[in-house]
Amino acid sequence: MLPRIASAAAGGLLRPAGALAARGFAAAAAAAGGPHFCIVGSGPAGFYTADKLLKKFGEGSRVDIVEALPTPFGLVRSGVAPDHADTKNVINQFTTLAQDPRISFFGNVRVGRDLSLDELRSYYNAVVLSYGAESDRKLGCPGEDLPGVYSAREFVWWYNGHPAYRDLPIDLSRTRSVAIAGLGNVAVDCARVLLKSVDDLAKTDICSHAVEQLRNSAVREVHLLGRRGPVQAAFTPKELRELLSLEGVQIKMDPEVFKVSPACEAEMKATRMKKRVFDILSKALAEPKQGDKALCLHFLRSPVEVIGKDGRAAEVKLEKTRLEPAGEGKDQKAIGTCEYETIPADIVLKSIGFKSVGIPGVAFDGRKGVIPNQAGQVYTEDGSSFEPGLYVCGWLKRGPSGIIGTNLVDAEQTVDTMASTQDSFRPVEAAQPGAAGLRQLLTDRGVEVVDFKGWQAVDAAEVQRGAALGKPRDKLTSVDEMLQIAAAA
Repeated sequence: MLPRIASAAAGGLLRPAGALAARGFAAAAAAAGGPHFCIVGSGPAGFYTADKLLKKFGEGSRVDIVEALPTPFGLVRSGVAPDHADTKNVINQFTTLAQDPRISFFGNVRVGRDLSLDELRSYYNAVVLSYGAESDRKLGCPGEDLPGVYSAREFVWWYNGHPAYRDLPIDLSRTRSVAIAGLGNVAVDCARVLLKSVDDLAKTDICSHAVEQLRNSAVREVHLLGRRGPVQAAFTPKELRELLSLEGVQIKMDPEVFKVSPACEAEMKATRMKKRVFDILSKALAEPKQGDKALCLHFLRSPVEVIGKDGRAAEVKLEKTRLEPAGEGKDQKAIGTCEYETIPADIVLKSIGFKSVGIPGVAFDGRKGVIPNQAGQVYTEDGSSFEPGLYVCGWLKRGPSGIIGTNLVDAEQTVDTMASTQDSFRPVEAAQPGAAGLRQLLTDRGVEVVDFKGWQAVDAAEVQRGAALGKPRDKLTSVDEMLQIAAAA
């Protein structure tokens, strides 16, 4: 556990190591034309941080956004469900921001592959890490590594066209039953895509390879698995209602799990959303639907083994659980009862949480999946002080929680911290600061950088392809193809 450090320094934070050498930052930055900032990651956290930096540090400031993919917008592009187009409207705001002449976009540049973090930091007074989550929590049970077992993140990135997952070996034509471990909105998205009319999905920006698979899908039942009860389910009422109202899909639940305890009653009384979710589920139980597909919600069930057949997933073994109070103000715990049952599952999706990964040379809490920080200011690896000019925002800062708008509040906090600790920013070490120096380094190394103009050419190509198919866009999933289009722009 890293210590929580506080002092009487600016903003109540301890000055980072090397701060004395950088106390003249304000004067030096003014002489150089303003501070140079770099943000690693172009999702909502990155764009909100860029916006706040420009507003906080004024006209002379410059912000460069470095992104591993040729495409910006992070999980807004690769994570939001294709049939939730309104949620993606924030892209319009980010696009307007990216066209500010004080911002430069460096797509197809991965820190740790194309350059080290230390090299990147040498061009900037401060760097903000906001590259999100690229890994997942594990079930921790036998059979988890069998073919046919994927994380929900991988499945979502597959149907949303993330280049790294375009070739995920999904074969829905041989899949009758899918089990999804988790009761959150990502699990709901996966279930909805598997059960919804493919004709409706084909009108969205879902990828063509996913549409082809869904047209040939043999899926007839989807199982949602949750360790706890309907009161503790994490999905939100709107998304749940949308899932339960799918045409041609019957809903199956065990009535016994709806016998709530006084502790569950207290939870619903304390949290209105839990009561709404419980009421929606109760109504679905009381008003059965008919259909040739089934959505089976298994509450108070914990996956303990994925059982294979012919070398791939075939069933999931579940242990029945019961709820046990965990103390005042704490959620009830799910306790195993040593009673078991199995359900068929040709594909198993793990939807129990995203997880960020570390970066060499920076402190990282592997258990929580975050970079240890105080209000966005990154600790040194030994936890004794703060890294000069290094900050964090988004899931990498707080863990994978919240909605897109949560990152706005998070960015405000990080930028406020940066403003209060700006005397500790690092002086630029490179001969050319900011975008000019970084661009030259990447050119010398043969890195094919996609700038925002290049992205807009890719964007236009996707929209044109989509128009021919009667959809808003048809996403490109090949990095090579994106680079060719961007280079010609």
